Parts: sequence; structure tokens; C-alpha cells
Amino acid sequence: MKLCSFEVATQVGRQQRLGAVTERGIVDLNFSYASLLASQGEPRPQKVADVMLPANMLEFLQAGSQSLAELAVAARSERGPNDETLVYNPGDVRLLTPLPNPASVRDFYAFEAHVKKGFEKRGEEMPREWYEIPVYYKSGHNHIIGSDADVVWPSFTEKFDYELELAAVIGKRGRNIPAAQAREYIAGYMVMNDFSARDIQRKEMRVRLGPAKGKDWCTAFGPYLVTAGEIGDPYNLDMTARINGELWSEGNSGSIYWKFEQMIEFLTRDDEIVPGDVIGSGTVGTGCGLELDRWVKPGDVMELEIARVGVLRNRVVRP
Repeated sequence: MKLCSFEVATQVGRQQRLGAVTERGIVDLNFSYASLLASQGEPRPQKVADVMLPANMLEFLQAGSQSLAELAVAARSERGPNDETLVYNPGDVRLLTPLPNPASVRDFYAFEAHVKKGFEKRGEEMPREWYEIPVYYKSGHNHIIGSDADVVWPSFTEKFDYELELAAVIGKRGRNIPAAQAREYIAGYMVMNDFSARDIQRKEMRVRLGPAKGKDWCTAFGPYLVTAGEIGDPYNLDMTARINGELWSEGNSGSIYWKFEQMIEFLTRDDEIVPGDVIGSGTVGTGCGLELDRWVKPGDVMELEIARVGVLRNRVVRP
């Protein structure tokens, strides 16, 4: 199932809703579930639906409502009992980032080819410690954008870069999770563009702190949150990046060294993950301008695509 967050214009202003992308159109899951409950004789269908299958992605993940979402999608009504719109034509709504308010964003450094190239460019050897633990940094989680949204070139950098990543979204709370059980904690996957200010990042890394300001000013997720069951094997997905339609980056998620299960095991050692946490894979080999010595410019359109997940498209604009 492909889940999305969308915005629709109403007589009382724009409303953000949780949807499922289907052949019929975008199904409003909350209203569809309320309609289903009403048909079954529930006296307070909307109040129950608001608790059991909320209209907000983060609350949906916290409620563990995926099985109810499947029921809502299966319901065939087009209008609700109070004349609510249950199914939208995609052109009538605006897709947002699937998870506008993640609980946290932790970005790993999991593709060996990308890591090696970065150390090579700095004239340093690959550290043996990288092979001992899956390392990550915490990114900002308050400035998240979705597909087809413009990303503003920050005033503090002259080296803007994209990074092609696969993101896993946590759907269940857990602590001290062994890798063998970790996949059941993943609700689904998104394409992630970890925008980077490379000149600032370079200065941060020289003092052995960060990345921080070089990364946490904006991140893009999208276009959908594709459930783990629909993805199947997350380690056999082709990954590409096109700039203004030209292929720049090409890789496969199967080249990852540290798998999401190992990341989750490491993260949860005497610590907890919660629904809505986002775990980034780090950049796939060749998946950024830094590796290629090619740099995006204001006005460029970045299209990051991962098989079975979708295309995340963003245009760079400079004020």
C-alpha cells in the first residue's frame, strides 16, 4: 500500500489528510473507515475513526492502524454518510511529504562505496571503526518537504548538494531489538534527499564535530510511504538521480553494507525507537554531486527515484 499525506481545499480552508494511493484515486482513509463503521451500525463512526485510524500520518503510525487502512481502502463507497469525499482524483489535491512531522531523523553512513570516496577526497584512509559499528548523525526534523516542493538554497553555502537515500519509517515502539526481529518494526519506506551544504559540512568535519548545520536545514521525503509488505525485499531496489532529466547517479540498495536491521539493533541498545522515527540509509555509491565533482545550480530540478518507492522531485531556488 502506498500511503500519502495530501492537502485539499475546502470551504473552511485547506485541510491536511491521510490517504492511500489506489487505482481508484487517493482514498481518504479516516473518512472511509468512518463510513465503513457507519454501515456496520456504529453510533459514533467519526469519533471512533479519529481514534482508531487518524487523519494524520504520525498519529496513524502511533495507532498501529495499517490493517484498518487496508479495510478502509477495500470499502467501495465514493461518498460518506455526511457527504464526505472519500476518493479524490490526484489532480484535485496537493501531495505533501508523507511524514511532515517525524519523531526524529537519524541518518546512517551505510554504503561503503560512498564512505570510501568521501575519505579518499579528504586524503584520508577508510577508518577500521566504520566496519565495527553502524554510525549515524541526528538531522533536523522540523523542516521536512515533499515531492514537487521547492528547496531554498541556503544563504550560508556555495556548495549545494543532493544525496540519494532510502529511508525506513518505524511503525512500532521497541527497545533492545535483535537484528533478527528488527524488520517487523519497519512500517515502510520513502525516498530521501538529504540536502547538504558541503562547504559548511567540510568545516564541521575538520573540527571532528557534526555534520550539523551542513545538513539539518532541510530534508525531503516522498513521494509516498510505501508499506514494508508492498516493498518486499528492500535490498534489491534500483536507485537513480537525474538532474534536469540527465542521469547523474545510479546504484542499488543491495550494495548497502550495514542493513536497516543492524541499524535498529544498534540504535535500540538500552534505548528506544518510536513510531514516526525515520532512519536514513546514507548515500548510495555515486549518489551525490560530491562524489561526481558535479554540482547542482539554482533552478535545477533533482529527481531521485527508487524502484517500487517512487520519484522524489525538487527544484532548487535561490532567493
